[in-house]
Amino acid sequence: MTRILGIDPGSRATGYGIVETGADHRCLAEGVIRSPKGVLAERLGRIHAGLAEVIAEYNPDEVAVERVFVHRNADSALKLGHARGAALVACVAAGLPVAEYSPTLVKQSVVGSGGAAKGQVAFMVRALLRLRATPAEDAADALAVAICHAHLRNAAIRMAAGGTP
Repeated sequence: MTRILGIDPGSRATGYGIVETGADHRCLAEGVIRSPKGVLAERLGRIHAGLAEVIAEYNPDEVAVERVFVHRNADSALKLGHARGAALVACVAAGLPVAEYSPTLVKQSVVGSGGAAKGQVAFMVRALLRLRATPAEDAADALAVAICHAHLRNAAIRMAAGGTP
């Protein structure tokens, strides 16, 4: 069994999800770290501290983080990049291996279409993990990142063993 922390970084809301993989995937936790409006440095500190708490509580084996999606607004893209950096630092400081995936690859892995809408992603996350309720949007995205990592990780292991993906 491998515990994967999926992260969907955002400067105001950073989603996280812990998925345990084995013969099946199981959701252990999910949530959103909300950063207060105000100084960017304080918001980044909240993201770092929040993820450090999640890591300490759930002790994941690996981390999967969504890559930056390039927005039309350069300022928004920069803030998202800073949030991603705060998340990555929290993971690396804990000694965890980090994999990164594009939003398109995450959607392709979970829904079957790289252009899937957020609602489709949340629906499939709920179905794949057999959740009673649909998680908040940012948490659903983070769980999707963890599921994507689990799928690609398992395929790589099978290929290394001489099997098929």
